[in-house]
Amino acid sequence: MGEGRSIDGGGRESRKVLETLRSRMIDAVYPLNSMLPTQRALAEEFEVSRDTVQRALRELAAEGWIVSKQGSGSRVIKTQRIQTTSARRPDDPEMSLGRIITKAFQEDEVALDVATLTSESLSTHIQLQSQRIRSGAKAPQRIRVRLLVPADDLDLPYPRAKENPADQRPRERLRGIARRSVQSLQQSLDELLVEGLVPDVRLHVRHTTLTPTFKVYLLNGTEALFGLYRPIERRILLDHDDAVEVADVLGLDASLIHLQMADDQQPAGALFVEDAQSWFDSVWHLFTREGAERK
Repeated sequence: MGEGRSIDGGGRESRKVLETLRSRMIDAVYPLNSMLPTQRALAEEFEVSRDTVQRALRELAAEGWIVSKQGSGSRVIKTQRIQTTSARRPDDPEMSLGRIITKAFQEDEVALDVATLTSESLSTHIQLQSQRIRSGAKAPQRIRVRLLVPADDLDLPYPRAKENPADQRPRERLRGIARRSVQSLQQSLDELLVEGLVPDVRLHVRHTTLTPTFKVYLLNGTEALFGLYRPIERRILLDHDDAVEVADVLGLDASLIHLQMADDQQPAGALFVEDAQSWFDSVWHLFTREGAERK
C-alpha cells in the first residue's frame, strides 16, 4: 500500500511517523536493542510512501534514537529513562511517561500542569489517551490542562548551528515543532469534547519569557515528573534533508525523575511536588503572556 503513495516532501505525514515511532520507543513498545518493523511494514501501517518512512528514520537516526544498516534494518539504541523514588516490586512493569499519564487519566477529574520546550511528548501522549477513550477505556468527566511553553519571539540560545551561529533555520524548525505540537494537543482535546466523550475539557496555554532549562509535569496535584534539558551536540535535518551540526538540548528522551505526594518512604517527594506546583503557579502569573484557551 505504501509503495504507491506520493512523496509528501517530508512534511506532515513524515512527522506523524516520526512522532509515533519515537513515542513507541519512549514507552518501550520498541525496547532498547530491539529492531523496528521493516520500512515496507511501516509504510503499510501508516499508509505512506517508503520515502516518507525513510525520512522519518533518517531523522530518528540523526537524533540518536536508532542506528540503521543496509540490509539489517533499524535497531533502537536509546530510550527515555524514568527514575522513581518509590519502592517497586520486581514484577512491576517498566515505568514510562505513557503509563504515568494513563494512570492520571483513570481519575474522574484530570489536571495536568506542564512546563516544557515544545509540548511534543505531551501532544503525543494525549493523542494516545484519546485513542484509548475511543476504544472504550474509562473516560474522565473533566480534563484541565495548563501548558507553559516559550514565547515564539524568545531569543533561545539553542539550537545553534555550530558553523554559522547566525543561521536561524534550526530555531525556526524548533518553533515549527512547538506550534504543531500545541495545535495537535488542542485538536485532540477539542475532539474529545465535540464527540461527547468527555463533557468538560479545557486547555489553557501561556507563553513564558523564561528560557527552559528543565521540563516539569504535574499530574492531578499528587505526582510530578522532572527532567533537566542536557546540553548536547548533534545533527538535525532541515528542509530538503539538509543536515547541520548544532549545539542543542536533550528534550524528548531526557531522563525524568518521578515523585509522589503519597510516598511514606520518601517524604521529600511530597515536598518536591508542592514546591514544583508553587513554582509553576508563580511563573504562570508572573512570567508569561496570554496564549490560547479552549473550552
